[in-house]
Amino acid sequence: MAAPPILSLALPSETGRVLSIQSHTVQGYVGNKSAVFPLQLLGYDVDPINSVQFSNHTGYPTFKGQVLNGQQLGDLIAGLEENNLLYYTHLLTGYIGSVSFLNAVLEVVHKLRSVNPKLTYVCDPVMGDDGKLYVPTELVAIYREKVVPVASMLTPNQFEAELLTGFRIVTEKDGREACNILHASGPSKVVITSINMEGNLLLIGSHQKEKGHSPDQFKIVMPKIPAYFTGTGDLMTALLLGWSNKYPDNLDKAAELAVSSLQALLQRTLADYVKVGFAPQSSSLEIRLVQSQDDIRHPEVKYKAERYT
Repeated sequence: MAAPPILSLALPSETGRVLSIQSHTVQGYVGNKSAVFPLQLLGYDVDPINSVQFSNHTGYPTFKGQVLNGQQLGDLIAGLEENNLLYYTHLLTGYIGSVSFLNAVLEVVHKLRSVNPKLTYVCDPVMGDDGKLYVPTELVAIYREKVVPVASMLTPNQFEAELLTGFRIVTEKDGREACNILHASGPSKVVITSINMEGNLLLIGSHQKEKGHSPDQFKIVMPKIPAYFTGTGDLMTALLLGWSNKYPDNLDKAAELAVSSLQALLQRTLADYVKVGFAPQSSSLEIRLVQSQDDIRHPEVKYKAERYT
């Protein structure tokens, strides 16, 4: 009996078909658990590959589970390829914990682009935060030399942008210059998702519409919330993918929508912890993703982009 057609290929959505290679937890929202649902709400078909499967995120006292290796990732991709299922419009990657797995992901990028040369690769180069590295040091050079050149959009935080450029970000001008350095290496879109500066939290975005031309750059000022949340970077990158594809020439508008969704979700998460009598500053908080689905689908834009001239 012939296999039925894959409807997401035969009748593609207006948005796209995303392969998302990220971590997975049984309980809570990080990695694919934080990215897949929002993208589906925004109209995307999403196929997740779970780079790890853990009982819960690693901020708990203990966790159990399995880690996918590069060979196993290759097996999954081979299975898709054998059945002509490897057509994707987007690839999304987040936390990757080993050199072998990152190299396997690079092979996936090459394979997907051989099927669809227009593939958009959105990469969150998760390496660390606040001056602390939480991946093996060897990964930094691979991201810098091999991953950045093949990425379409990059979403580092301040520390990761510094690692990738070798450039210290102290001022807004530094943030813009870091974007320029990254453009020169490959990606046309760069969003530094959080920069701590003089008591404020900034997002700096940059879209180089043509190679060799000056990029359109902007900033969004965000409130600093006195709490630590898990899964927010994964969610932010997914939202940036989702909205930037809907507004391909307006990265500033896409970032406004993504930031506004995320901030509404964080405020709801904070309020709900307070409601049950938990002090939000005392631990990492699990985000209220399902409860915030209206804010993901139809965000009220409260955080506006200011364009640099």
